[in-house]
Amino acid sequence: MFPPVFQVLQTGAVIAIVGERIARHGDIAQDERRPYITWSIVIGNPHDNLSDAPPSDFTTVDINCWHTTDAGVEALALAVRDALDARLICNRVRVNQREPDTRLYRVGIEADFITQR
Repeated sequence: MFPPVFQVLQTGAVIAIVGERIARHGDIAQDERRPYITWSIVIGNPHDNLSDAPPSDFTTVDINCWHTTDAGVEALALAVRDALDARLICNRVRVNQREPDTRLYRVGIEADFITQR
């Protein structure tokens, strides 16, 4: 129910772009240096059965890539996608926009984590 998102995103390509600026709960300080990644759990479901406790969980996570440039956010999103693909985590782009208030570019990726208990 609590997937290893931070650990999965710790690839050379992602770190080269955002360093350690990866924040849980979709929240990061307003004065944080850009670019960065935020993430939060959308839904978590146990793999229930009738004979034992659930052996694993299926959790959908919303991972948002934030950057000051369009090319930069695309490079970051591709690095995140590659990190997820390398761990065989299904993912898809959910949103691709420029936020009107911050003027930051954002690519939102949903990723489905299956974790063993």
